[in-house]
Amino acid sequence: MSQKNKLNFVAEDQIWKDHLETELEAARKWPKRWGFLTMPTEELIKDEKKKPPKPKIPLPEHLQIRPVTPVGKYIKIEPSPPIPKTTQGFIGWRSTVPGLELERYYQIRSCKGAFHKDLQWPNEPTD
Repeated sequence: MSQKNKLNFVAEDQIWKDHLETELEAARKWPKRWGFLTMPTEELIKDEKKKPPKPKIPLPEHLQIRPVTPVGKYIKIEPSPPIPKTTQGFIGWRSTVPGLELERYYQIRSCKGAFHKDLQWPNEPTD
């Protein structure tokens, strides 16, 4: 037998006793350190002082927030046309309806501005 395989029963027994002693000591100390975790929440917070509510101070008129304006006052959304019956007609179906198209006056409208203006290209193609 090699040196590693030889067992020292006395040393192993002492190691086992040390493990048991450490575990028993931890079990004895646990309620003192962590026992509050087993209490109900109401019992934990009964000792805390309750702060009186702060009085509400009325704001001056120039600092008061105005009531919310309904979105429909500024944005007019027209009802969508009926959905086409074919999948081919579904692509771009809103852009073919007058008033809902993206192109107006033969120029594509974008929220970020026209791309051709950034590149200083002419508005219309030239031959």
